[in-house]
Amino acid sequence: MAASSSHLFFALPSSRLHSPSPAAPNRNRVRVLAKPVKTSSAEFQKSNVKRSVMDIVHPHTSQKHQDVVAMIGLDAMKRANSTLEDFFRSYSLFHGLDINEAQSIFRYLPVLSFIESYIYQIDVLNEKMIASIDGWTVESRVLFEDPLKPLEDLLEREGLLTQRIQQEFKLGEEYWALERKICHAHSNKDKICLEDVMRAIHLKSFDYRVLNLLLYKLRGERVNELHMDFSSVSEFLVEIADDLFDYEDDVLENNFNVLRMFVGMFGASNAPTELAKQISKLEEKYEEKKKSLDPHLSSKYQRSCEESTKAGGKISGNSVGTWNIPAVISDEEAYRAAAQLSLSIIVRLL
Repeated sequence: MAASSSHLFFALPSSRLHSPSPAAPNRNRVRVLAKPVKTSSAEFQKSNVKRSVMDIVHPHTSQKHQDVVAMIGLDAMKRANSTLEDFFRSYSLFHGLDINEAQSIFRYLPVLSFIESYIYQIDVLNEKMIASIDGWTVESRVLFEDPLKPLEDLLEREGLLTQRIQQEFKLGEEYWALERKICHAHSNKDKICLEDVMRAIHLKSFDYRVLNLLLYKLRGERVNELHMDFSSVSEFLVEIADDLFDYEDDVLENNFNVLRMFVGMFGASNAPTELAKQISKLEEKYEEKKKSLDPHLSSKYQRSCEESTKAGGKISGNSVGTWNIPAVISDEEAYRAAAQLSLSIIVRLL
């Protein structure tokens, strides 16, 4: 970690990350390092330097002799909690875990929390890069340097890396690149490709698939391809539902959002209809995949989706069978200007 950083970072040490067995709950616990390691100037200049992925270097600096340490910030850990809660609520039943039993969750939580928090950090950097005027920040060089390689190295050392997880990491990098490409085109009013948008919204939930695959590995179980296929379609629909719920906020923050992109492609009047067509196709695929599940498991999953929807305060999505497409914003610049004006008035009144 850079000595000048004011953020609190955590790094997983080299001890095994595998969860302890029920018979020995206090063995091999994962510990976190919250203090920076002090090194002398001479030590720092050695060719084999261990550094955080957040250290500031030029994006094209060679890393041939550098060991990048995967580190996460406390803020990322806090923000990743909602994803982890949703993941366990929705996916625990596929792994035979009872979310009401603390041991079922906490024995796997440290590893999954670290992975999700790290991915969240990179996602935030990507959004910052999109939001910046020139498309570049001092931190965004991470996005050009194999951003998930530190996680791969960490999981490999712990015997948790699989080819499937590596593939999902690559798909995550593809998603961030697509997000930058699409948002840049949208800002410049350039042509947006429907295939790019639909692929991006599908890739967006790659972190859920990483967590799912990792949980199989942690439990020593083979991946259930039937469950993975079903979850992939379900995640697709959930990502669209989330984008509809976050539409206004994403307009304000210039984030990737499926409805924003459909407005850019089809215009404000046609965007809802065109998006509804895509949703209908996905729902048909979802229902087809659901038929292949065990009926009891299917019923339990449906209930878990409804509970997750209620817990998140959302009223749209396939989990409750209805979709609420918000009123589209045809002039985003005017919308952002009006929101900024309202905020400034409120601040003055306070």
